[in-house]
Amino acid sequence: MKSLSDKVVVITGAGSGIGRVLALDCARRGSLLALSDVDETGLAETVTLVEQAGVREVRSERLDVSDRAAFATYAAGVAAHFGRVNVVVNNAGVALAGDLGSLDYDDMEWIVGINFWGVVHGTKEFLPHLIASGEGHLVNISSLFGLVSMPGQSMYNATKYAVRGLSEAVREEMLVAGHPVGVTVVHPGGIKTAIARNARMAPEEDKEASAAFFDEKLARMTPEKAASIILGAVLKGRARCLVGLDAHAMHHFARLTGSRYQDVVARASARLKPPTIV
Repeated sequence: MKSLSDKVVVITGAGSGIGRVLALDCARRGSLLALSDVDETGLAETVTLVEQAGVREVRSERLDVSDRAAFATYAAGVAAHFGRVNVVVNNAGVALAGDLGSLDYDDMEWIVGINFWGVVHGTKEFLPHLIASGEGHLVNISSLFGLVSMPGQSMYNATKYAVRGLSEAVREEMLVAGHPVGVTVVHPGGIKTAIARNARMAPEEDKEASAAFFDEKLARMTPEKAASIILGAVLKGRARCLVGLDAHAMHHFARLTGSRYQDVVARASARLKPPTIV
């Protein structure tokens, strides 16, 4: 895929953060957009922004990505409306902080439903349409925490590692079958979004302090810069996209040290409270 002009681009979690700026960037590149989010107010704001940016066509709909039946209906509706689907960005995601022993099962099921099953639903429901387009691309948003693990992030790590594994396997399947679909799995580091402020946490965690720590110490990159890097990786057909110096540094550190990186992280984390979310 050499250009996003005249391409139908589907983005979940488009009501804020990376999803919103991806929509804006695609609008400026001449894409036709199908946007969704569970937050109808945020989604409406994004629609207004892409319209102001001169989007060629935009279709928006409230969607809970963890709802399998709703996602199937949504995918069929998007394909019928535009007649094709070229790019799907499974971006919707949430965070859950706290040691595993302190987490509630309801919260654990919540994060798995959105972060993992949401990506599964988006991949499976749109894949036939991507194949049929003759020039398709699947983008699944994982995390730096899909490359390295952190204490206090067990369930977030689990979902983001799962997204990585799913995406890499689907890419291999597309290559084996000879289908015209590229697959990029994205691993952002600290991006200036509201993910920490919107996170759920174990009872003993200080949500306000954790969000402030993320915003002030870890979130170094703007969503606009992240979106540019992600779309650049799509147009270059890259299988993996690391976003941010922190993502590159931690990825290479873990590769060099092997499993010993866990010992270093544990010692450092014992001195850093509250736990981090990226």
